[in-house]
Amino acid sequence: MSLAIRFLGTSASRPTVERNVSSIALIREGETILFDCGEGTQRQMMRYGITFALDEIFFTHLHADHILGVIGLCRTLALQGRTETMRMYGPRGCEKVLRRALTLGNEREEFPVAISECRPGEPLKRGPYSILPFDVQHAGPSLGYALIEDDRLGRFNPDRARELGVPEGRMWGELHRGQSVRLEDGRTVTPGDLVGPPRPGRRVVITGDCLPSASTVEIAHGADLLVHEATFGEEEAVRAAETGHSTAKQAAEVAARAGAGQLALTHLSARYSRDAVELEREARAVFPNTIIARDGMTIEIPFRDAPESDAG
Repeated sequence: MSLAIRFLGTSASRPTVERNVSSIALIREGETILFDCGEGTQRQMMRYGITFALDEIFFTHLHADHILGVIGLCRTLALQGRTETMRMYGPRGCEKVLRRALTLGNEREEFPVAISECRPGEPLKRGPYSILPFDVQHAGPSLGYALIEDDRLGRFNPDRARELGVPEGRMWGELHRGQSVRLEDGRTVTPGDLVGPPRPGRRVVITGDCLPSASTVEIAHGADLLVHEATFGEEEAVRAAETGHSTAKQAAEVAARAGAGQLALTHLSARYSRDAVELEREARAVFPNTIIARDGMTIEIPFRDAPESDAG
């Protein structure tokens, strides 16, 4: 079951030759979700193979470098004849701002757009996973988002099933789904005989622009991937605090406290656009499994290993 993110824009407030402004595509089993939509995002989508057949866009906050691209993207979708509803989500106040942007130059929207203002801590259920908005500290109402998959069924032991005389087919499926079965000889076989403990789903956390915070540590606890902004290096720590941003070292400290599996740094100031070696060095000194995101980079998120069942 595939899960990946592709970075469409990794620069901070202005684009550079190497980096566009903020946008991330998350692709799960063929479904694409966009997080932020800075200026030029639609071109980045075309450049890096992200489909326009998406239905949801999540905005972390309402600064121009995170929302301006939605105007052009929606114009293109309208010209392509889109009729399906686009759902957009964001922090408090997003509906007024986004409606104004979407009707710029037009009297009406070309296709339905549903806009919801998210409440931190209230998950949005999507079948086998949820999107959980959480509070982050930045200038104005701001949110981070976590994609959290449901736990998976435990591992089924087919060899042990055969030893116990459970016929392959319907009974195997029932046992795997947690139901006991009765064999022809009268014996009852329970799921505990053949199925291991539930295995965790995956968790991906995207902070948007933010100061380092306890809320991010909590949400990112045990995350497979934490995508955290790192606008500045340590030499600009005071400026980072004044502007509601993080340094690379601070982001790494968050990842370490959370026990995340991997950290990807994005939203880099233009001064680091070509050479982010110093940011990487500062972060890896605290959290070794750190990478500097770049436009077009894809990170695959595999399932974590789970212990084999010792049933029977």
